[in-house]
Amino acid sequence: MKLRDQNDRPDSRRALKLRYSPAVMQPNSSERGAHEGNGLSLNLQPEPTRPPAPGAAAASPESNEVRVNMTGKPGESGGGASSRRSRVNSHSHTHSQPHSHNRGPHHSNPEAELDPPDSDLDSGEPSSSFSELRCLFRWLQKSLPFLVIICAKLVVQHALGLAVGVGLFTTFLYVNKNIQTQVFLQDRHSKLQCVWLLVFLTSSTLLLYYTFLSETLHYCLIFLSPTIEPLGFWEVLWTVGITNFIIKFLFMGIKCLILLMPSSLVNYKTQGRWVMLSEELGQAHQATAPVPLWFRYLVTYQEVDGTPGLTLGVLLALLYLIMKLLGLYGQWTSIVKTVRVFLNGEHTGTAATRSQCSEAGDVCPICQGEYRDPRVLLCQHIFCDDCIALWFNREKSCPLCRTVITEKVYKWRDGATSPHLQIY
Repeated sequence: MKLRDQNDRPDSRRALKLRYSPAVMQPNSSERGAHEGNGLSLNLQPEPTRPPAPGAAAASPESNEVRVNMTGKPGESGGGASSRRSRVNSHSHTHSQPHSHNRGPHHSNPEAELDPPDSDLDSGEPSSSFSELRCLFRWLQKSLPFLVIICAKLVVQHALGLAVGVGLFTTFLYVNKNIQTQVFLQDRHSKLQCVWLLVFLTSSTLLLYYTFLSETLHYCLIFLSPTIEPLGFWEVLWTVGITNFIIKFLFMGIKCLILLMPSSLVNYKTQGRWVMLSEELGQAHQATAPVPLWFRYLVTYQEVDGTPGLTLGVLLALLYLIMKLLGLYGQWTSIVKTVRVFLNGEHTGTAATRSQCSEAGDVCPICQGEYRDPRVLLCQHIFCDDCIALWFNREKSCPLCRTVITEKVYKWRDGATSPHLQIY
């Protein structure tokens, strides 16, 4: 009678709540035989509660009924959708108690309990990235033997060019370091070492040009195109790199000649200005030498290209010339400043008096020796003229108080050569 009273209430719309249960719904044996293997879909729908008919036996509160709709695919079953009834055992005896005592707390949405929680979509990103890395690693592992074979073939084909490049680079590093050391030693530099560096640079340049005599690479030094056929991209790039290193060698040889000059004619400050001027001129030569090569490469076209190929090549060459002129304009400004410093000299301070040197302790803070031609800066600190000139090769402020003394750092006065490779 309790169950009937609950179903008779008009405001009772509670849905049958399905809970996870270890019990498995099993259809009847006749239904299993009729629908097995026919691709039927099994839909569970809760059957609406109906008031029991008069005189009917009271339903047991320990069991609920659901309707099982088994429908086949179109064309596979001749009959319409049929409904079957199956019993679902309750989860436990406690869930079969009347719900009249705690109806309020069970008004929550049943779909929240039936549907599993949504998985985090972002949780798959790390696994996908790891899988991509694994695929890339597997591809590299499988392709490694082939890549090694290709690299070996390229090295064999271009063995001479690679050997020349490595030799030029190591020669540049060796000579550049030794020239800086000799300039730093000032009057104590070795004349014999300077002669050896000059001979080494000359022999390396002559050996290179003799090896590639048929290509006439020396034409690039006087802004002419070499006789390299065909003149492709890699040929132009290799030729420009060789020419750039040779120009560096030429001006490094000029620095060695400056170091060989007697100190009575060229003191340390004058020597630094000559070295700085030679480096600026060398960089200007390196910037202009590749122009004929790249211009020829851009203008050259195949006969099959016709007029459009020639027009495109001329336009690209004009754009290259405009870009190069803009770069040379900035470099020309630097050359003008360097020439002005070379002619007028840089003023790092005034001559210090004997009393000022005595107050300073008669010891140079840089060389820790007695003052030699002492100079007092704007900040009233006193240094040897050669010592402070060497300091201003890298810095523009006072070594003690960091007061700015000069506007520009003339870094090429220490004999260094720029390692920048001018390829365009």
